[in-house]
Amino acid sequence: MRDVTEKAKGSYFASAVGEVNVVELMKEKNAVIGGEGNGGVIYPEIHYGRDALAGIALFLTHLAKYGKSASMLRSTYPDYFISKNKIELTPDINVDNVLLSIKDKYKKHKVNTIDGVKIEFDKEWVHLRKSNTEPIIRIYAESESHTTAENLAEKIIADIKEVISEKMVKA
Repeated sequence: MRDVTEKAKGSYFASAVGEVNVVELMKEKNAVIGGEGNGGVIYPEIHYGRDALAGIALFLTHLAKYGKSASMLRSTYPDYFISKNKIELTPDINVDNVLLSIKDKYKKHKVNTIDGVKIEFDKEWVHLRKSNTEPIIRIYAESESHTTAENLAEKIIADIKEVISEKMVKA
């Protein structure tokens, strides 16, 4: 979304995951459109809520306006792939400390802590979020290639395992 927004000379803003967080930031920034990675579209010109029909209407309007097929339109956007993973932890592991250790390990990169730890690389990113209901860390990695996204996620999982083993040895 950042690439598409900035290519159109717009301003991109990221919020914590969750519709309420997206809407709050959209109102603060007077955003013209917003959404979440699950495909939820929020179009304030209609209302501040996820609305699949609004997303479909915007898409169909765009197709009609530019006279392109869906595949032709799709070909004008960059390809990105997301790898979704999780690592299960034992209840005695302090997840917040693990995330702080990963943040510190990657401090030379741009790190966003609005919602967990998001580390941005050149063309890729990885987002780590702890679950509020179970002892796991969700790991989302995005890249222009599926293989790179998978490899990035595997690297971060290995880093997390290393942090956990170091903390267990020190305890």
